[in-house]
Amino acid sequence: MSISLSIILDTRRIKQKTNKYPVKVRVTFKRVSRDYQTIYDLSKEEYDKLTAPRINADLQIVREGLKEIQRTAENATKDFLDFTFHEFEKKYIVDNRFFRPRKFRNVEAPITNYQFDFSSYEQKFSILKEDQSKPDFISTVYISYIKKLLQEGRIGSAFNYQDSYYSLKKFRSNLPFAEITVSYLIQYEQWMRNKDCSKSTVGIKLRPLRAIFNEAIEAGIIDRKRCYPFGRRKYQIPTSRNIKKALLLNDIALIYYHKPICVDEQKAKDFWLFCYLANGINPKDVAYLKFKNIEGEYLVFERAKTENTTRNDPKPVTVFLTEDILGIIDKWGNKNRKPGNYIFPVLEEGLTLLEQHFAVRAFVKFINDRMARIGMELGIEKKLTTIVSRHSFSTQLKRSGASTEYIQEALGHADKKTTENYLDSFEKEVKKEFAAKLTAFKHNDLKTA
Repeated sequence: MSISLSIILDTRRIKQKTNKYPVKVRVTFKRVSRDYQTIYDLSKEEYDKLTAPRINADLQIVREGLKEIQRTAENATKDFLDFTFHEFEKKYIVDNRFFRPRKFRNVEAPITNYQFDFSSYEQKFSILKEDQSKPDFISTVYISYIKKLLQEGRIGSAFNYQDSYYSLKKFRSNLPFAEITVSYLIQYEQWMRNKDCSKSTVGIKLRPLRAIFNEAIEAGIIDRKRCYPFGRRKYQIPTSRNIKKALLLNDIALIYYHKPICVDEQKAKDFWLFCYLANGINPKDVAYLKFKNIEGEYLVFERAKTENTTRNDPKPVTVFLTEDILGIIDKWGNKNRKPGNYIFPVLEEGLTLLEQHFAVRAFVKFINDRMARIGMELGIEKKLTTIVSRHSFSTQLKRSGASTEYIQEALGHADKKTTENYLDSFEKEVKKEFAAKLTAFKHNDLKTA
């Protein structure tokens, strides 16, 4: 285990009060360095005199202090079986009279008035049993953040972070942040692509890792300047090309008038159309709808996906209850219409958050699987998933002349850019049509003399 320590004068920025520079201890481990500011400030001339045989009394005190720091720091590093900067700071730097107080926080979950019970999650979240003894390893911060997500009831996000961790672990085990470099990320991407994973999948796995890096920086575990591999001129997470997901109106008509031969396909078709007609509503939001969301002729609800991000500025989605929507509610909805009851029997009272998560997943799978069969029967090439119903809603609005701002409000998007991404493929289709019109005369029967 190679750890080097040196005393340096940080001449990047002079202190206004003393007109001198801070003296720091630089610790280097596995080619990663971290500086710790001592209580001493020196000018360049004073720093150069430290090695002189004869110096004044004040500088002699500084020199003896720096020798003491060097000696005790070296002894401290010898006590570690597995050195980490986090543990070094906690055991040596914090409360050491030779060092300036520095921001230092533990990565453990904040103390609350009650102890959150994670035992019911351990079967599905095996990451909770992973090693947490090394604060500067990615597993520790992943676990800390996943616990936070579970406490907030964000089960789907917690699963995404767990999947991200296990993908990285499978590639090259659990590692300290310092070893996840630009080169590592490039090799990971190549490894994923060799497994026929798309750029989109690579992005899905690496965005949580980037968030975990930011958590570690915020907690003081790593330094952004020395240990952050993401960003401009570093590693950039790949993004996929926006693939057109919307259906043409003729395809939607085929679905609408289709007569399924079994009850399950009829039910799936009706729920798919409900998603399409009700502003492209997400199936998770369908599951959470309650009769109290019906306000006269309208259905008013807040999207589960943006509930946390729009807490200070809620953006409720308002849907006019058409005859088709009301018909689907009458056909498949709960008969007891008390305001607190769910509209559809996807969820029921008393379910845990984890049970609710899997009930919604089963609901989505039920729709998508049966709509796939309907798509094959109708000869529709695109997959008839619930996300396609959402994209189809936005595209048909745009074709009808609706503004992007109106579509943003209808979809419940907090950011206009998200709506523009939905409509990107539509805009390309329009450009194609307009380009063809420039030479429409080629298809006329008129001939020039």
